[in-house]
Amino acid sequence: MGCCLRYLLLLMLSFPAVVSNGQVFTSVEMPDSIWHRMQGRSYPQGCEVPRSDLRYLELSYVDFEGHEHLGQMVCNRHIADDLLYIFRRLYEARYPIASMRLIDDYGADDARSMAANNTSCFCYRRVAGSTALSKHSRGMAVDVNPLYNPCVYVRSGRVLPPEGRAYAHGRDRRKDIPGKIDATDLCYRLFVSRGFRWGGSWRSLKDYQHFEK
Repeated sequence: MGCCLRYLLLLMLSFPAVVSNGQVFTSVEMPDSIWHRMQGRSYPQGCEVPRSDLRYLELSYVDFEGHEHLGQMVCNRHIADDLLYIFRRLYEARYPIASMRLIDDYGADDARSMAANNTSCFCYRRVAGSTALSKHSRGMAVDVNPLYNPCVYVRSGRVLPPEGRAYAHGRDRRKDIPGKIDATDLCYRLFVSRGFRWGGSWRSLKDYQHFEK
């Protein structure tokens, strides 16, 4: 393969496609190209989730500037239809999503993905500060616009990602910020209507970006 073709393929994998011919909302069994891309990253050695449990989604979304894109997401097969429904409704409402790339584009580093305000689902990893596996490890949790909806540890005041501190506390959470998730927000209402739990309603930890099933 020539160097120019290699470069073009890398660009295609690294940036979300712009939607120009209508909306796209699809769920398929894991394609070989995506599966190989995940190895050693979101799907590390020793991952116990079978490939057959995962689905690859392509989802149209609108960014904060009103531009349309085609996003990518890997999730558990049990919530694939839920996510197709939710993200179609968000797209139709022009609800802003900053980015929707596979976390493998960030080396499966959750901190990097959150700091980039990237909406994502599957990543085989532990809960921060714990030995327990995250719901993301089974593809049963989604983080939406995580920079604007950070995870806040109530007692210590720790904020993840640290870059989201301006959106974490007090008046900043009460401001009318586009993409801010609260109990009146469309994103919240859609996820809850499909049986998801919202991390923003937890007591010792306020994970405003997080929805799990």
